[in-house]
Amino acid sequence: MMYFLLGVLAPIMLNLLHLVVGIYVVVVRGNVMSLGFTGLSFISKTVGLLWLTYLGIAFAYLDFRIYVPLLTFFWFFTHLVEAFVIQHYMKKNESEYIKSIQQ
Repeated sequence: MMYFLLGVLAPIMLNLLHLVVGIYVVVVRGNVMSLGFTGLSFISKTVGLLWLTYLGIAFAYLDFRIYVPLLTFFWFFTHLVEAFVIQHYMKKNESEYIKSIQQ
């Protein structure tokens, strides 16, 4: 059960939280501010992943040969989903001037 909670649900919830805040930043603050948030998000997600790794191995005594691949797979997969969703909102938020240059 701990493998599921810490290895699957925790990284999904971490990236879901970043996704919601990222969409808010894109829609309300714009694309440039979103790029800044993406940089800060990289640091906070890395710290979160390291903390979840420590929590699972040192505190919950999970087998690292099972836990670490499980944790990193779901973290990476949800990270990719988040990237494509944020990119979609950034394209919707593009100015008409930028769209005319790209065509």
